[in-house]
Amino acid sequence: MIPALHYIAVTAQGAPGKDGKYRLRMPFKQIDSILHIAARINALVFLDVQVGFSNVEAEIPLLEKYLKMPNVHLGIDPEFSMKTGKRPGTVIGTMDASDVNFVSNYLANLAKTNGLPPKILVVHRFTRPMITNYKSIKTRPEVQIVMDMDGWGEPTLKYDSYKAYISNEPVQFTGFKLFYKNDIRKPKSRMLTPKEVLSQKPSPIYIQYQ
Repeated sequence: MIPALHYIAVTAQGAPGKDGKYRLRMPFKQIDSILHIAARINALVFLDVQVGFSNVEAEIPLLEKYLKMPNVHLGIDPEFSMKTGKRPGTVIGTMDASDVNFVSNYLANLAKTNGLPPKILVVHRFTRPMITNYKSIKTRPEVQIVMDMDGWGEPTLKYDSYKAYISNEPVQFTGFKLFYKNDIRKPKSRMLTPKEVLSQKPSPIYIQYQ
């Protein structure tokens, strides 16, 4: 088991901001602080990107100096990719296989150019429209793509979501997210145990607590 810290480096916003992109880029000093914490516990770091009205082509290259580090990996969040022009948080966003392929290719080139071990790309998903044309997502030896079940709720809902949107639409590897508060929001609901999560088929290799 390898510990990891997951930090949202680009955060979707309900207000447009100065450039109208409905996203906020975190200052590098904040990312640096996460790296310092991770170093103390020998943890990986995942930088997560919520593009808002922007796109992965504009946002991912700005994090290149961090993505060149062997212990830094990437997450992308289709929920906050607002291709329809609706404000983040009002509807669930979407990304296409072409978006995932751009990011995967970008990471693969970084890994090859800089002699890095494979990069991990986490793609968060909890509905079918969040990822369109999943069969067109390309895998590369330099990148390990993890489709992460990002939905919250009671155990039966999480099981059903994992089966419908992750195991039934396979790409490469799978992940599972647990929410300290939202998973127990309903009366008599509870968080799944590690054993229950790992019993899913296929067994997730990435488990995130939020």
